[in-house]
Amino acid sequence: MSTQTALADLEQEIAVPGAGPDRLRLVDTPFVPEVRLHLAEDAILWWARMEAAAGRSLPPPYWASVWAGGQALARHLLDHPELAAGRRVLDLAAGSGLVAIAAALAGADEVVANDIDPYAVAAVTVNARANRVRVAADGDDLLDGVAGADLLVAGDVLYDAGLAARVLPYLRRCADHGVEVLVGDPDRGHLPPGGLELVASYPVPTTEPSVDSPVRRVQVLRPR
Repeated sequence: MSTQTALADLEQEIAVPGAGPDRLRLVDTPFVPEVRLHLAEDAILWWARMEAAAGRSLPPPYWASVWAGGQALARHLLDHPELAAGRRVLDLAAGSGLVAIAAALAGADEVVANDIDPYAVAAVTVNARANRVRVAADGDDLLDGVAGADLLVAGDVLYDAGLAARVLPYLRRCADHGVEVLVGDPDRGHLPPGGLELVASYPVPTTEPSVDSPVRRVQVLRPR
C-alpha cells in the first residue's frame, strides 16, 4: 500500500461522523495534554473494520493507540525543551507521531518521524497538521544506517525480541557517531543489561490495548 492511499483512507475516516469505539477521534493525550492525536477508542475494532472493507490483511494499527513509552518521552521533551530546541530530531518507529510532535513543539529546527507502516506515516501527517507543527514523515527502513540527526528519540521500540535485536545495535551505532539518543521504555522484557542508563522515570497512564494496570512506570534511557 502506498502512503498516499493510506493518507486518503485516514482523511476519509477522520471526515466521516460517528462516535463508535471503532472510529478515529481527535483527543488529548493523557500524559501529554499539549498534544492532540487521532486515535481509536478500540484499535482492534478499527483494524477489523478496515480489513473487512479492504478485503485483505493490514498491518496492526499501533499508531491508533498512544503507548506508554512514547508518552513518557514526549513529556520529557516538553519539560526539557533544550533537548530538542534548534536541533535536527529523528523519531524512530514514530507510530502516531506523538514524540515527533512534542519535539516540534519544544522548538526543534527539523523533525523527521520515521515508521515503515504506511498508515503510521499517514497518521504522522494528520496528527502534525492537527497540532499545527511541521514534521516530515518518512517510511524507509533506517536500521542499517546511521541517523542524520542531532537527537534520536525512540518510544516503545523494544516491544519484541526480534525488533530489539535490530534496534539496539542501531541505537548504539548512532550514539557512537555522536547522535544523542533517548529511549522511552516501560520494560517489556527486552532491555539490554547494563546497556542503557536512566535519565528520568514517569508514572504514565496506560491506554494501549490489553493492559491490566492503569499506570505504568516508564523510564527514559540513553546509551551508556
